[in-house]
Amino acid sequence: MPRPELTELDHLREIERLARAVTEAFPHDRDQKEATRLGRAVNALDRALRRHHFPGDGCLPEEEDRPTVRLVGVVVLRPSVMPAGTDESYEEACARLGVAPRAEGWALWNTWGDGGAPVTLVVSAVDTTEGLLANWARGRAVYPVAPVPSQIAAVRQNWSGPMTFSPRAVAELGVGGLP
Repeated sequence: MPRPELTELDHLREIERLARAVTEAFPHDRDQKEATRLGRAVNALDRALRRHHFPGDGCLPEEEDRPTVRLVGVVVLRPSVMPAGTDESYEEACARLGVAPRAEGWALWNTWGDGGAPVTLVVSAVDTTEGLLANWARGRAVYPVAPVPSQIAAVRQNWSGPMTFSPRAVAELGVGGLP
């Protein structure tokens, strides 16, 4: 019986499934100093697989030529749920940012502009932002590829908050932990 033709995404999922089987079956030493060459390769494969994939993570062929965006943090604005510490409504936040309210909400990507100035990108990539947050919650410092122009609704000076800091920002800015 012939195998069914897989879509490109299904093919990538199959490769990931097989790679997980390899890392689970191969007894490898997670200590890089003692690992053999094969063990180091399996360790790298294991680390890559522990990442939560999301749209815009740079893993798909159509994303591989887009640069990543280093983010200090993100904010997700939704009509039904606003971030803790926000005193304004969704509609008020949208008006302040200069964007129309959307049922899907907006994501705010806090990054740096020309000359290192802090800027906020107001983007429609809410699902990408949720994928980032899933990785960051596990301490994985992953970043999205640059949004396409149609995903950027506005660019604002300074950072918007209260934001969830990226793992890199937590380490570099010393904003992690409890007081």
